[in-house]
Amino acid sequence: MDLSLTEEQRLLRSAARDFMEREAAKEALLEFEQSAFGCSDEAWQTAADIGWLGMLVPEEYGGSGSSLTDAAVVYEQLGAGPLSGPFFSSGVLGALTVYEAGSDEQRSHWLPRIAGGREIVALALTEPSYGWEPERVRMRAQPTDSGYVISGTKLFVHDATAATTLICAVRCRDSEGVTLMMVDARAAGVTARPLTGFMGWVGEVTFEDVEVPADAVLGEVGDGWRPLQAAFQKAAPILCAYKVGGAQSVFDVTLEYSRSRIQFGTPIGRFQRVQDHIVEMVNHLDAARWTTYEALWKLDAGRSDPTSVHLAKAVASEGYYQACNHSHEVHAGIGVAREYGLTLHTRMSRTLYHCLGDPRFHRRRIAQTLGF
Repeated sequence: MDLSLTEEQRLLRSAARDFMEREAAKEALLEFEQSAFGCSDEAWQTAADIGWLGMLVPEEYGGSGSSLTDAAVVYEQLGAGPLSGPFFSSGVLGALTVYEAGSDEQRSHWLPRIAGGREIVALALTEPSYGWEPERVRMRAQPTDSGYVISGTKLFVHDATAATTLICAVRCRDSEGVTLMMVDARAAGVTARPLTGFMGWVGEVTFEDVEVPADAVLGEVGDGWRPLQAAFQKAAPILCAYKVGGAQSVFDVTLEYSRSRIQFGTPIGRFQRVQDHIVEMVNHLDAARWTTYEALWKLDAGRSDPTSVHLAKAVASEGYYQACNHSHEVHAGIGVAREYGLTLHTRMSRTLYHCLGDPRFHRRRIAQTLGF
């Protein structure tokens, strides 16, 4: 198993770093934090023009059909910012869900628009009875002569205020399974608002008697959970790579601070307790990186291994979270100053901690997979 990057992937990483330097300097990131979209229109359009929003879309549907590892290389650099915006929600999770669940006609309609950045798709799955299991989906769609009417609330919807279309998980009266529907985010009765405390792109979406046409059902009625899980398995390691990029950036700034901050006439990096925090960061970062890229390697090689994906998600979520904690211990007061930039990662690590399931959820899934 060779987890090193190819020459093409190293060039892709370099291009992504250049993009971040141009489009997402620290001052810009602090400004994006206050916006509903999460990034600038210019950065979004540039990413679309480069082809990053369609990396996981097959060529026949307007994308580049890149490998999961190729996409992860790009998203690791986006996480180093961290650059928010609907890159992952639409370009990765949304695109994969449409591809896995949709008919060929639906793929032909939606995927070129997602790849071109003209359509921003977000998954509306979790509800007040929060969880990532199918039984947690309780929102109902009532059949009508022309389609369905849906009412209810979806919580912790990533990029809720930026989305133009929501992939809404519901239950229909004529089926016990989960059904996915493509709902116009601007339709009458749909209201989205950001949730305070998270990065601005996580929100609550309320549906009040929203009329949805019959052809908005993505795939088959009652058969939405199976393709959704297939999309999750591919999307989760890319989200992990984003967290690896964040943890690496936090480590880099902390290491530099420990070398330049002078206390009692010596760099604080020479103090044992500071060294302890930095070693802990290295351990979390290495664990997150190698479990992530092992999962990606297996998926790209056609070796389906859900355990590796669950392990990567648990380790990367915890790693990014703890890297920020140890960084604040080293930085002390300056670390909480917004203009310093560390709090962007702190909030992002908390925002993404539960996305696609928290570490406890994925450890339970590992136990179930292994038969415990």
